[in-house]
Amino acid sequence: MAEVTASLVKQLREMTGAGMMDCKKALGEVDGDVEAAVEWLRKKGLSAAAKKSDRVAAEGLVGVATEGAAGALVEVNSETDFVARNETFQGFVSTVANLALAANGDMAVLTQTDYPGSGRNVEEELTHQIATIGENMGLRRAAVVKADPGVVASYVHNSVVSGLGKIGVLVAIKSEGDADVLTALGKQIAMHVAATNPQAVSVDDLDPTVVEKERQILSEQAKDSGKPDDIIQKMVDGRIRKFYEEVVLLNQIYVIDGESKVSKVLEAAAGDAGAPVEIAGFLRFQLGEGIDKKDDDFAAEVAQLAGE
Repeated sequence: MAEVTASLVKQLREMTGAGMMDCKKALGEVDGDVEAAVEWLRKKGLSAAAKKSDRVAAEGLVGVATEGAAGALVEVNSETDFVARNETFQGFVSTVANLALAANGDMAVLTQTDYPGSGRNVEEELTHQIATIGENMGLRRAAVVKADPGVVASYVHNSVVSGLGKIGVLVAIKSEGDADVLTALGKQIAMHVAATNPQAVSVDDLDPTVVEKERQILSEQAKDSGKPDDIIQKMVDGRIRKFYEEVVLLNQIYVIDGESKVSKVLEAAAGDAGAPVEIAGFLRFQLGEGIDKKDDDFAAEVAQLAGE
C-alpha cells in the first residue's frame, strides 16, 4: 500500500476542496493515486459538498433537546430557509441536538459522535447531507445547561416542528420543589428570555469589562451636562442601575405580567413549588446571529449573465 504523504493530501485538497481527513481516507482507499482519489471523493459526494463550502449559510434551524435536569441547544445553518422546511434536514438537526446532550455540548466530541443508523459520525453525516440536499450547511455551535437539583425547561420561537425553530432558549431552574411547577415556571422564564435577550442571570455574572465600558460611556455623556463631579457620579450610578434592568435577567421586568421583576417572580414561585427557586443558568440561540450575510445584487447578476 502506497504511503499517504502530507503533500499528497495537500494536493488533493487543492484539487477538490474536500476536508483533510476525507482526502487522507480517499488516498488510502486508492493506494495514493490522486486521480483515482478525486473520483472516489466525487462518488462519495464529498468533492461536490466541498465546492459549496464558500457559500454563506445563515439560515437553518436551532434545535432543542431536554432530559430532566439537562438540556442542549444546537444551531445548524443552511443557505436558504427552504431547507429548514426539509424533513430530512429537520431530522438531522433534531438528532444532533439529542447527541449534543450526550456529548455535554462539546463540539469536538459531538462532531466525532456516531450518527445513528448511518455508519458515519456527525461530521461525516453533515457532509453527506450537503451532498444530498445540495446546499452548504454548517454545525455552528452547541451548548448544554444543567440544574442540580431541578429542571431544565425550553421554549422555541417560530418553531417549524417540535423542538426546532428560529430562536431556542433553555432555562435551568435549581430547586428541590415540585417538578411540574418548576417546569411551567421555567417555560415562562424561557419565553421572557427569548423576548428580552439578557446578557447574564445576575449583576455578579456580568462581564466586568462590559460594565466598565458602559460606565465610561455614561460618564462621558454626563460630563457634557456641566454639573459638579458629585452630581455626575450620582447620574452615572442611576444610569448603571437602568442598564442592569435592561441586560440582567433577575433585574428585568417580567414580560409575562409587565410589572414584576424576575427576581420577585422567583420569590413568589417558591411558595407554589414548596422550596426556594433560583435560576442556575440559561442559553439563548438565535438563528444566524453574528453571521455576515451577503447582500446579493440580483439585477447586477442578471446583467452580468446577459453580458451587459
